[in-house]
Amino acid sequence: MNRLLIALAIFLSVQFAAPTFADDRPALQADPMRMEARIAALSKFGANPEGGVSRVAFTDADISGRDYIKSLMREAGLSVRVDTAGNVIGRREGSVADLPPIMFGSHIDSVPGGGNYDGDVGVIGAIEVANLLHENDIVTRHPLEVVSFTDEEGGLIGSLAMAKGLRETTLDVVSHSGLTIRDGIRKVGGDPDNLDAARRRPGDLAAFIELHIEQGAILHEENIDIGVVEGIVGINWWDVVIDGFANHAGTTPMDRRRDAMVTAAELTLAINRIANDMPGRQVATVGRIRAEPGAPNVIPGRVIMSLEIRDLDAGKIRQVFDAIDAEAARIAEGRETPVRFEPIDVASEPAPTDTSMRRIIAAASDRLALSFKLMPSGAGHDAQDMTHIAPTGMIFVPSVDGISHSPQEFTSPRDMANGATVLLHAVLAIDDGALE
Repeated sequence: MNRLLIALAIFLSVQFAAPTFADDRPALQADPMRMEARIAALSKFGANPEGGVSRVAFTDADISGRDYIKSLMREAGLSVRVDTAGNVIGRREGSVADLPPIMFGSHIDSVPGGGNYDGDVGVIGAIEVANLLHENDIVTRHPLEVVSFTDEEGGLIGSLAMAKGLRETTLDVVSHSGLTIRDGIRKVGGDPDNLDAARRRPGDLAAFIELHIEQGAILHEENIDIGVVEGIVGINWWDVVIDGFANHAGTTPMDRRRDAMVTAAELTLAINRIANDMPGRQVATVGRIRAEPGAPNVIPGRVIMSLEIRDLDAGKIRQVFDAIDAEAARIAEGRETPVRFEPIDVASEPAPTDTSMRRIIAAASDRLALSFKLMPSGAGHDAQDMTHIAPTGMIFVPSVDGISHSPQEFTSPRDMANGATVLLHAVLAIDDGALE
């Protein structure tokens, strides 16, 4: 499907006309070499021998990276502050009083042994937008806020604090840095005793946009420039407990066994089959299996395995689970090994992006002659929290070979600049009233 047909499909799906841009605005383009140089500079903070970073939130490397980001924000003409949740926010005032700000950004903390692009592209791209406006003396009607969220990799801490607030139990969790979330926020300049001051309510922001690498291979393999994110999938987790009967592996005939591991194996294959055969883009995963008592000469009497289901539609998650549950009951009856599902937690609810924001991002891509595709995000992002308080959009750029959370993670300078340029024109469209 060519670019124009993709554009038509997206526009018809959301039933809106394309926004307009001032004639001179497509001439504004992000600088790929400047963005790449800044990515390289940021990658020095927490660099590991494998070529990636271990810039875990609340560590000294994270603080050094945050200081670098603050310096870039100031160079771009932004006034910089740290809110009580530790989020770094650079602000540029608008020309019209009392309009709510347009916020855009991402995060710079990494997983241990991570790469140089996850989150970083969104922050560097947001600063690039501020640079372009500053250098071209373009003053927007709305104030603009560039954000680098706190501890995204540890549970979306900064965006959660901004959109919903943090529970006391969350603040007491020990983060990857070895500090509690409470002490980590304090270390980076926040105030965990006054977190309500970091809250934004519905209406406080005109919109939120996050630029991010895809962390998958679809855009790269299909040679598509931009992903227009339709939403961030919900995630449901269960422990699956299978009870058999532990017995001697040498003296128990095969036809007299109640082997919990055999049931686990059959159920794992069934889960894979159900997720593949059902129409849609749902995924279901068994990522952990533990046999008890776990001895080579004992038939497993119990197996505990994990089940994770993801989809953009909560109803589809339930549909997949119901099919798995029914198949588990059939297998359990045939092998005399009862199976029960114990919900662990709902890690996140599905978070659809705003349909008008999708339209704006798609129109900006089309105006810039960039190919684009409507797609879900299978990973969690700060944007999912922001959907609760503002019209939210998300822009993906390609990840080479779909590699992420790895030192081999890579997005080209051209692709980064394409994403930042789309972000710029989406922000300008919102400022011109495309959401009104």
